[in-house]
Formats: sequence, structure tokens, C-alpha cells
Amino acid sequence: MLGCALAAASDSIAVDYSAGITLATGSADFAPYHIASNRGGTVTQRHSALVAAALRHDLDTTRRLSWGAGVEAWAGYSSSVDYRRYDASAAQWRDNRQHPARLWLQQAWIEGKHRGVFLMVGMKDIDPGFVNRRLSSGDLVMSGNARPGFGARAGFVNYQNVPFTRGWLQIRGEYGYYRFNNSPWLENHYNYYNNFITIHHWFNYKNIFFRSNPTKPLVVTVGAQAACQFAGRATYYNNGEVVQEVDMKADFKAFWRALFAGSGGEAMGDKAYVQGNHFGSWDIALDYRFANGHSLRAYYQSPWEDGSGIGMMNGFDGLWGLEYNSGGHGIVTGAVIEFLDLMNQSGPIHFSPKDFIDDTHPDGSPITSKATGSDDYYNNYCYNGYQNRGMAIGTPMARSPLYNTDGYMRFTDNLMRGFHLAVMGELGSQVTYRAMLSWRKSLGTPFVPRLEPLKCTSMMIEGVYTPHWARGLEFKLQLAHDHGKLYGGNNTGALLSIFYRGNFNLR
Repeated sequence: MLGCALAAASDSIAVDYSAGITLATGSADFAPYHIASNRGGTVTQRHSALVAAALRHDLDTTRRLSWGAGVEAWAGYSSSVDYRRYDASAAQWRDNRQHPARLWLQQAWIEGKHRGVFLMVGMKDIDPGFVNRRLSSGDLVMSGNARPGFGARAGFVNYQNVPFTRGWLQIRGEYGYYRFNNSPWLENHYNYYNNFITIHHWFNYKNIFFRSNPTKPLVVTVGAQAACQFAGRATYYNNGEVVQEVDMKADFKAFWRALFAGSGGEAMGDKAYVQGNHFGSWDIALDYRFANGHSLRAYYQSPWEDGSGIGMMNGFDGLWGLEYNSGGHGIVTGAVIEFLDLMNQSGPIHFSPKDFIDDTHPDGSPITSKATGSDDYYNNYCYNGYQNRGMAIGTPMARSPLYNTDGYMRFTDNLMRGFHLAVMGELGSQVTYRAMLSWRKSLGTPFVPRLEPLKCTSMMIEGVYTPHWARGLEFKLQLAHDHGKLYGGNNTGALLSIFYRGNFNLR
């Protein structure tokens, strides 16, 4: 009988579910920074009344063969914002009211694993696991600030022991291709007057991390992340008229060059430079666990756009952080302090001989020296910024294109510096809290600097109540405030959510 019971239990499918409502309001066009950021682009507007539901069955990492699947959907009302759009037929500007979709799939995926390797198809949030998403300002490459894309990825399930190292070295990594359903959003928000719009592009993301034996007090982690936007069609406008259209192929060579950055695409810019918009980071962390269970983690992310950044010739640029974890219960269970610097960007000068190719100089300028500066993090000469549906895929501390109500679909404030503080803990067995404070100063971009810097201080306090009398029920209240001109002025807002979470078994 016991053997039959164990067999039945092993054949059951554990399903987690959640359903709830989220209400948010603010005093400006968009939700306050800490209400909108690092939540997958779900709550961005001044007013929101949304319902969400999710089902998921996770991989069983204790089995050699296992599968998982999940779906998450959102629906409801979000307020509209006026974006500027040029009407070429009438030769005048018009207001263009836009709001998020009333119904959308946030995630939908199926995955399987064999031993320590997995394969996933669908839309699922990517978490590199390098920073603490509950407390950090956001990973520089893949922060969780934007909605995930639809695609396929493969990699290692968590960290795996490297053969012949007896557990002293572990590896983790993944590789995938995706499509963001981003083109309709860009077409609806773009101003059709200047600059360009690029639609139907592909996205590639990969990472690899190595760490030392995690059972020891001191753990060293070293890794890298890299992403690439490629293919698609770029349409350039000048004073409301189309002046150029560039088609970038999505062929085998394009997919290959997304993996190993290389030139040679059919588009003019791709022939002279590297095909696609590449962005990545070098990631280093030191973790120390004390005898009482407390731990400290010091980490650094060094961003790169091209060879100068890969060679870490971009000065002090990067995310510098220190995290504390109590390893248990208490008033303070975790805290983070971070300094973000994006002011160097490999210097202000960019010069390449290939910039000056013409009939007289088919090989470019006779001056063969190079200066690969002006990295312009998150921007590119033919892609609409490192974003999905207006939200930065990397750190939200660099002001996202969503906030450009003039219809300019690129980052305007990536030349910036900031600090971030966060703490969380418990106020008894039923109440937890989280508090955040962020400050940043922007000087525009390396190519379009601001005459005067813009600053913003953002703060948020969150309380979560999980009553004993209703197991699975959660009440969350967030109060947030932005002070400064970076996001258009002061903004005060609140968010209230009520969710119920549970699980059941299917045999």
C-alpha cells in the first residue's frame, strides 16, 4: 500500500495558482517610479484598475526528466497619455492618446529538462540571478523592468558542477532568441517627424556565470551577459517625410552574428560596423557567509556597447552594490546600497576609418587610428533603444522611452549617475515591509547632452499583510513619491493589491 501511495504521489502534477486585483493612482501622467519599475511593465499609467491570474507547474529538479508550464494574464483599465504625432497630410502636429492594452498575456510557456539542461518555448521572465530583484535598482542587462519576449531558450538548470573540479567550480548559463510584440506599440507612439522607427526586429540574449564552491563561507562569482537587437526594418524621417528605408535580413548569418558580434550585413551600417545593437556586462560578485548565518555580497556590473567597453576602457562606469542578508527572521532581513555610474561611456570621441568610406577612399579615411568612444548605452543608430513597449530592458534608472511624450523612441537620459538604497524586513509574523530610496542626475546622452542636468529623488514604502485567518491571502500597499524634473515634475501615488495564492495536485 505504501508503495502504491508513493507511486501515486510521484505521478501527481503540482499546480500553483494566483488571482488578484491591483489598483494604482498618481498625480502625474505616469505611475511613480518605484510603482512602475521592475514589475514587467504591468503598471505604468497614472490610474490603473487591473486583474491578474496565473497558473504554473514548475520543473522538478530532483528528477532526471521533468517538465513545467505556466500562463499569466492581465486585464483591466489603465489611463491614457497624450503623445505628439505629426500628420504629414495636414502638415501639423496632433495629440495622440495612448494607453496599454485592456487584455494581454504576460507569460505563457512550456519547458522540459534532462538532468541539468533545460529547453523552454514561449514567454517567460528571464532572471539572471545576479542581483536581488526585490531590493536592487535593477540588473544592467536584464532587469525584469519590461515584459518578456516570445521565443525559445536553452541552458543549465541552476548551477551545475564542472566535471573534474570536485564541486569547486560550478557553471550556469543560457542562450535564446526572442520576438517582442513591440512593433504595434512603437507605431502607435512614434511621432513620424524626425529620427527613425524600427519594427519587426529580433532579440538575442545569453549569459554565462562561474562560481566557486557554494558550501564554503567565501563564494566568488564571475560571469557575463550579452544581448543583441537585430534584423527588422528601419524607416528614417526628416520634417515628417520619409528619407530612407533600410531592411535588415533575419537570415542565418544575422542569427549567427547575434551570437558572435561581427560585421558584414547587407545594410550600409552593418557593413561598416557590427551587425545589430549589442549590449552586455561583465559581472563580478563576492559572497561571504558568517557563522551566525548572516551574509554580505559585494558585486559589480561593468557595461559595454563595443570593444572599448568589453576591454573595460569605460572608467568607473557600472553598477556597484553591497547587499546584506540576515538569513532568517527579524526587523531587517535584507538591505542593499548601490551606486550607478554611466558618465564615462568610453569617452566623448568616436572615430573609425570606415566612417569615411566614399568613391575616393573605398577603404575609408587614410587615418587608420581608432577611438571607440561615445558608447551611448542602450541606444543605437538604427534600433529604437534597448526597450520593449517603452520600458527599459536594462536598468530603469536610465529614463525609459515610455516617458518621451514627444514621440521620440530612444533613450534621452543615459548619461547619468545615481544612488539607490533599499531595506526589507518583518513586523511580526503577518506583516512585512520594504522601503526604497533612489536619486539620480542626468546630463542627457553623449551625443545630445542637456544644457542643465535633470534630477529626481524617488521613494517608496511597502507593507504586505498575510493574515493567519486566511491562508494564501495577501494585502499589499505601496506609497511612492518622485521629486524632481527628470520625469516631468513631482508625482505622488499609491498602489493597493489583493491576491490569493494556492496550489492543488492533478493526478
